[in-house]
Amino acid sequence: MTCLKSSYRTRIMLYVLVVVSAAAVGCGKKTRRARVAAAPRINSTETGLASWYGHPYHGRRAANGEIYDMEKMTAAHKTLPFGTWVEVSNLDNHKTIAVRITDRGPFIDGRIIDLSKAAAREIALIGPGIAKVKIRIVNAPPDAPDVSLYSIQVGAFQDRERADSIRKRFADEFGEARLVYRAGDPPVWRVLVGNEPTLDRADEIRGRIRSRGLSAFVVRLDE
Repeated sequence: MTCLKSSYRTRIMLYVLVVVSAAAVGCGKKTRRARVAAAPRINSTETGLASWYGHPYHGRRAANGEIYDMEKMTAAHKTLPFGTWVEVSNLDNHKTIAVRITDRGPFIDGRIIDLSKAAAREIALIGPGIAKVKIRIVNAPPDAPDVSLYSIQVGAFQDRERADSIRKRFADEFGEARLVYRAGDPPVWRVLVGNEPTLDRADEIRGRIRSRGLSAFVVRLDE
């Protein structure tokens, strides 16, 4: 009987040691928090290149559905929700302007914002065409979602059949790809890959696509 009790106590002690060890390993392991596509944070900043756009986009429909007027204080950004107001400071001359995000872009590496012609004029960007800027979020739309979704834009095409062919190719590999129609003269079809709840996942897919020498940009899903 004594031997049985001793054997039982030994098994209990071993079990406790295993549980404690597992808990220690779990506590010691650092987990990486996924970055979520959250609502804009007031006063958060971003630094990079700004460019501007006028004709032939003037009079066309912007990504948020408005008609683009190059003489209004608006801009295009890849991920900020439509209606977000940002302050753009030209770091070369310290001129500053406030613009409202109404469109998507610019889809060129290194560029973080595309200004309307009027906004570009205010910070002396018309001549050089591009400049290093710092943007700061000053106001967020009241209906901005707490969490949104990201996709990866791999192209924009005037030929719908070509766009759909590329969409099918990416859908076969990544499970989801869509066409987003952009009205204009001529209209274009954007090819968006993925439907991701975190920036980390979107960045991973973008990296896989870019490793093949293809252009790819993370964008907020607006539809």
